Amino acid sequence: MVAEVINFGATLVSLKVPDKKGRLDDVVLGYDNLADYEKSQHCFGGIIGRCANIIGGATIEIDDVKYKLDKNEGENHLNGGFVGFHKVVWNAEVVWNNGQDALALTYTSEDGEGGYPGKLDVTVIYSLTDNNELVISYHGTLDKDTIVNMTNQSYFNLAGRSSGSILKHKLWINGDKFIPINSNKIPTGEIQDVIGTPMDFTSPKAIGRDLESDFEQIAITKGYNHTWVLNTYGSLSEKAAELVDESSGRVMEVYTTKPGVQFGSGNFIDDDSRDRKSQYSKYSGLCLATQFFPDAVNNKNFPCPILRVGEEYKHTIIYKFI
Repeated sequence: MVAEVINFGATLVSLKVPDKKGRLDDVVLGYDNLADYEKSQHCFGGIIGRCANIIGGATIEIDDVKYKLDKNEGENHLNGGFVGFHKVVWNAEVVWNNGQDALALTYTSEDGEGGYPGKLDVTVIYSLTDNNELVISYHGTLDKDTIVNMTNQSYFNLAGRSSGSILKHKLWINGDKFIPINSNKIPTGEIQDVIGTPMDFTSPKAIGRDLESDFEQIAITKGYNHTWVLNTYGSLSEKAAELVDESSGRVMEVYTTKPGVQFGSGNFIDDDSRDRKSQYSKYSGLCLATQFFPDAVNNKNFPCPILRVGEEYKHTIIYKFI
């Protein structure tokens, strides 16, 4: 495997993985130049923070104090605001991590950035193992109680980034519940069973099989763009998801310490004819971003993303290819 990362957004720009015949191909979507990463709204491969996903009303409350965040998604807050972690320049250095070279990227998010309280010092470490695993580990310390929910938003196409649609990929998710959303794409606060619905990936299923269903949740987002509640309970020894492309023979397993995985089927990827690796269109890639549930700070029955002074933020995600 070969992974390439730039310090703008701590972004994974390329991940070359062998197919069943040993041929390497890039399996993540991205661009050929920095300007496109600066302009893009897709966050391809970027580190998302401080808080991934959506926050309703762009407001959070910590210990009875309310904070107004950037409104960059209508009246709501999305993926850290106008200048999230995927839009800033990180410091980068090669480090020795668990017996191997790795890339450590650091960034200081100042008090008030995006509206968030407290100064947050974060480190993201990318490493490759001899078992064909891309390991991304996140660490954070702070000087004031705040919320932290970081992830990586890579869009995968296991057949290769220029191969077209991912609709024939088969996906399995180790979760029998998901987070429903309303017409404004804000979680309703419910946790629903997937069994008997098009949201059911408890057995491997082609992504395109139910994609045009009239099921209300799929209609809202014009495809899949929801969070599944994982049965792994934060254990890295339990597989959270598995993605298979039979044409190339590539299989990707996902492991995580987070309670949820946001699966997006690439519903809003469009071809705007900019200079990029290839001309992408709808369903050119899919995202499996592990994280806390969306709008968790405003839902008492969701795992809490609040980080307290004296605590360290820790999160690991592993994309393993077999």
